Amino acid sequence: MTSTLRIEGLRVEVAGKEVLKGFDLTMKSGEVHVIMGPNGSGKSTLAHALSGHPGYKVLGGSVTLDGMELLTLSATERARAGLLLALQQPMEIPGVRPIDLLVAAGADPTDLRRRMSDEAYKVELRSDVLDRFVNVDLSGGERKRAEMVQLGILRPKFAILDEIDSGLDVDALGAVARRLAAATSEWNCGVLAITHFRRLLQELTPTMIHVVTDGKVVATGGPELSEILERDGYEPFRPAHS
Repeated sequence: MTSTLRIEGLRVEVAGKEVLKGFDLTMKSGEVHVIMGPNGSGKSTLAHALSGHPGYKVLGGSVTLDGMELLTLSATERARAGLLLALQQPMEIPGVRPIDLLVAAGADPTDLRRRMSDEAYKVELRSDVLDRFVNVDLSGGERKRAEMVQLGILRPKFAILDEIDSGLDVDALGAVARRLAAATSEWNCGVLAITHFRRLLQELTPTMIHVVTDGKVVATGGPELSEILERDGYEPFRPAHS
């Protein structure tokens, strides 16, 4: 079954400043959409607003998943509806084991430890990491691989990745990208990846690339758009007044 995530005219305020100023994007499950843009353009704001972070105030617009309005739902309800957010800097949660986190998130507890080990193997993560508290004493690469374990267990309809490639070496980036690519076919997961760097796109082939400046999408294209960005930067896409 194909699902649709539709963002229309989304306006979001952070700390009294409007950051997203009419953001539009539509994607279907199984697709990989990549968002690129300069610092301060609203990329991370989009990720947090979609997930329901309380520090981000929605001023207008609509976000629907299969016709269900998400903006009226709590962060927990949005996650249970099928959204997963992978943070740029996954936080430590002392005292909470990964298995407990997954059960709290709605994972089926049946044979869960074995399934977690299987997912860890797919991203080349040592299985003993699963017995530690969430992200405590883990390297950046281990944290990102651990988030892919969560993705494989929870199987969201759409995964929102806020700079999942940040701080990863080549091996870790390859493992994460391969798992994401497999997810698009295994259960038709839609991937919305926010990144600064073209190197992610060398591992994860995008369906569409969206360039964001000044809080809105200003250009959309295929993988060739990343080559233009690498050659010319974001200057050709900036609004005339900036």
